[in-house]
Amino acid sequence: MKEKKKRLFFALNPDDETRLALSRLYKGQGLTRGRQVHVADLHITLQFLGSATAKQEACVIETAGKISCSPFTLQIDHVDYWGRPRIVWAGVSSTPAALSTLVSDLNENLELCGFEAEQRAYKPHITLLRKAPRIQRQLLPEPITWPVKEFSLMASSSGGDLPLYSVVHRWEAKK
Repeated sequence: MKEKKKRLFFALNPDDETRLALSRLYKGQGLTRGRQVHVADLHITLQFLGSATAKQEACVIETAGKISCSPFTLQIDHVDYWGRPRIVWAGVSSTPAALSTLVSDLNENLELCGFEAEQRAYKPHITLLRKAPRIQRQLLPEPITWPVKEFSLMASSSGGDLPLYSVVHRWEAKK
């Protein structure tokens, strides 16, 4: 019998206040064309793992539990567009050192669980629209301040009911 696998990724999930501010970008920035990401699914991916066995999932949870992450704040200050995947996203102009360290630590330690390290430069972003027409980069009138106090292991499901992502495990940032 073939073992069932989960599609996993590490993410930052916004608190309710930040999620509400992000949801207001759709109307406030005129982002009405394209497929909106469900408000409950708004997040920043830290590391995409892909299909994982139950053994790999347990390894990932154990390994991530050994990573030390400090709380930090993100200033989401613009929306932009990537043409090839046709995605409108919100981002930060400056990546906090604590976020860079967390991503690097995850990337290095996940090799122990059978996942390849990400080779591309990390670009924190929140996907807002998929299959969207091109937009010009827009600075937000006022940045969205997002206090990050935890990171999560997430599972994605395909099709069916929204939201598509669910939390598998959470780790609190420690001062």
